[in-house]
Amino acid sequence: MRSSSHALPLGVLTALLLSQVCSGIKWLALSHTPASLHINQTQHCKQLPGMVSSQAQLCRSNLELMQTIIQAAREVKKTCQKTFTDMRWNCSSIDIPVDAPKYRPDLDRGTREAAFVYALSAATISHTIARACTTGDLRLCSCGPIPAEIPEPGYRWGGCADNLHYGLIMGSKFSDAPMKMKRSGSHANKLMHLHNSEVGRQALRDALVMKCKCHGVSGSCSIRTCWRGLQDLREIAMDLKTKYLSATKVVHRPMGTRKQLVPKDIDIRPVRENELVYLQSSPDFCTKNEKQGSVGTQDRQCNKTSAGSDSCDLMCCGRGYNPYTEKLVERCHCKYHWCCYVTCKKCERIVERYVCK
Repeated sequence: MRSSSHALPLGVLTALLLSQVCSGIKWLALSHTPASLHINQTQHCKQLPGMVSSQAQLCRSNLELMQTIIQAAREVKKTCQKTFTDMRWNCSSIDIPVDAPKYRPDLDRGTREAAFVYALSAATISHTIARACTTGDLRLCSCGPIPAEIPEPGYRWGGCADNLHYGLIMGSKFSDAPMKMKRSGSHANKLMHLHNSEVGRQALRDALVMKCKCHGVSGSCSIRTCWRGLQDLREIAMDLKTKYLSATKVVHRPMGTRKQLVPKDIDIRPVRENELVYLQSSPDFCTKNEKQGSVGTQDRQCNKTSAGSDSCDLMCCGRGYNPYTEKLVERCHCKYHWCCYVTCKKCERIVERYVCK
């Protein structure tokens, strides 16, 4: 039998096979896609890990969109880890090898951490697509529509609005695809993930704000040109983090003719559309526990003077901490020279850091 020059590496092939039955966020493995791979032929879709069959079909019919989706996968990982850098759970488990069969239990079970990641993933993919329309990176779409309402005196609609409508349509079609498969896990988990994904998209809708640019003589700002633009992803992630901290534990029980998710302790009301929900409680993430998906906080950096979640007392779970010193080299004594450059000296200073025992 003649071997093909386009044979896939065993690890990628394994990921492709396993992705058919794995977590709905397995598409985040796209963050490992080599920068050298340009998605401009349908056979390239076979080289992308983590996608279920309907996502691969979307890839083949929307090749131009895939580079933006790959960028979104990288943004999810980066934003999640940055948002939780001050917490015991710091989203480190989102970065798994491309050939791993599934995520660690903290994301593979119906936990509050999984709730956040699904919400952030749904918001990020739609945010990235909407922005790509605005910047002209996608030929399939353009600027968002001009609002129907008449602006106040001194204001006018113009500029290029973020195309949130297109971002939501294409983003949800891709990110929700795994949960709409027959083999997508338990019905309760599927309902939870679909709900939290929609919470993420609602947070994105709420993040569409009016942005303006001034015009006028000598900066008088007599006229403002305005458009609808999305807030930075970091702000949306912080909004979702607030929802994560107040997430509601739910149970899957009959309501009328079908089973639904209802709050566990206050089941007299339905789940609210803007609240994150979870099915299983999480560990305290203090110590390493593979079965629960906890990597522990040993050797994590903490803040000795903080009273928040990054404090050495909370981060280290009462185990104590070790100090160490670090030499920082910074620019200093900078001077502006006419015209037009800046010169700086290099200064060294010693800072004290702390890590958990």
